[in-house]
Amino acid sequence: MTAPADFDASQPETHDHSDSNASSRSWRWVGLALLFGCVVWSLPLSADSQGIVAAERLSIEAHRLAAILAAVVVLWVTEALPLPVSALLGTSACVVLGVAPAKEVFRPYSDPLIFLFIGSFMIAEAIRIHGLDRRLAFSVLSMSWVGSHPRRIMLAVGIVCAVISAFISNTATTAMMYAITLGILSAVESSIETGAPRVHPRWATGMLLMVAFASSIGGLATPIGTPPNVIGLAFIKNQLGVDIAFFTWCLIGIPVASFLVWMTSILLNAMFPAGVNRLEGIAQVVAREKKNLGPWSTAQRSTAFAFGLTAGLWVLPGMLAIVFGQQADQTKFFLSHIPEGCAAILGAGCLFILPGKEGSRVLSWSQASRIDWGIVLLYGGGMAMGELSFSTGLAESIGRWLTQWLPADGGIVLIAAAALIAVFTSEFTSNTASANMVVPIAIAIGISSGSDPFAPALAATMAASLGFMMPVSTPCNAIVYGSGRVPLISMMRAGIILDLIGVIVVTVVVSIASRWIAAVS
Repeated sequence: MTAPADFDASQPETHDHSDSNASSRSWRWVGLALLFGCVVWSLPLSADSQGIVAAERLSIEAHRLAAILAAVVVLWVTEALPLPVSALLGTSACVVLGVAPAKEVFRPYSDPLIFLFIGSFMIAEAIRIHGLDRRLAFSVLSMSWVGSHPRRIMLAVGIVCAVISAFISNTATTAMMYAITLGILSAVESSIETGAPRVHPRWATGMLLMVAFASSIGGLATPIGTPPNVIGLAFIKNQLGVDIAFFTWCLIGIPVASFLVWMTSILLNAMFPAGVNRLEGIAQVVAREKKNLGPWSTAQRSTAFAFGLTAGLWVLPGMLAIVFGQQADQTKFFLSHIPEGCAAILGAGCLFILPGKEGSRVLSWSQASRIDWGIVLLYGGGMAMGELSFSTGLAESIGRWLTQWLPADGGIVLIAAAALIAVFTSEFTSNTASANMVVPIAIAIGISSGSDPFAPALAATMAASLGFMMPVSTPCNAIVYGSGRVPLISMMRAGIILDLIGVIVVTVVVSIASRWIAAVS
């Protein structure tokens, strides 16, 4: 990145002072995390303590794990350290402090879903490198139903963001569509200078918020759309024995994501109207950009083939289960021999074999190695501490305590509470960390209350991706907020309404569909 024109290289002291302040704040948060962990460690909670009744005592291992989790949660919420580093330190502390043996602690790092992450990230990287995401974006924006209508353009942008983010990183989707949307807004502003009707500036705010919100929503459509989905599914599989197939998730994820994108379009068009019925110059910009993409290249065709093969292997077992039944030989064969993680690796492997451009392959290892390994490590660490919370009895104790504050019969109130807690947590920490924290607690509450823990766990999994209110909630929000065109109060007003809509939609859908999903899974 080149330095801005007005950058003054003679003033490094200001930059150093800023770095010093940031480092000082980071150290303070690390100190707070250690202090918080020590406080929990010193509380009389374990079986060898005399301060509480026997029924409420934790095992020594659970008490130590509680202290470690207290410190890790502070590090996650404050982001004093990179999230993957905090997860790695937490799992290492579990071994050092005797919570469990090293093999047990680090086993989740080899979970099959780790390879679902790795394979799908490599495919997403190939899609990004070879421009399939931009080709899809301009193909949708150039459709005749979109035209020059501001409401339809905003909806089309939302659809594009949601579809792309269903398969590649929400953040990468936002970054790409942010640039495309700025181009659209620039064309609108240029047309005003030539005498076209003036568009209200607030419409630009609505467009940018649509990019951020729809990119987060689209992650709900598929299991690989966003890391919280994979994390929640792993907890549900490992703790409840319910293995939700790719296709089964899509049967509820796609309708939920579609409805939320539609509701987001209605909300943002109402809050940030353009003030005109037509936008001049948009069709020409989209047509020009689409033409500049040129014909499909060999690399794009190869990438599309690898993605299509992978997606087919992902959905095939679910379709076979619907046609022949969950216990049919065909279904069992594909579920046992080609699980989602294996399918992702096979598809990613094709990228290193199929032809790309100028005699090269679609993807080189130097390109593939740029995937987000931090998410992989964060997933492993979060899963490790989550599973230890069950094996040590800590999750059961937390669930038993929280159950006192909820209705005895659980039901839809418990589902709504799990979704609301997940959304609230996601507003102040990463969605991935939120899923790691909230899903195990939702399972524990369900078990302790005597109700089915599957529904609240699924609700927490889906709702962990719905933090829309603050710039720090997701990188998607942070990207558009950094444009200077999105006032904080506008993001908060639209975000809190969408948060509530999301909680209601997730609660209703999960309460209706959870029994069917558990039955077919």
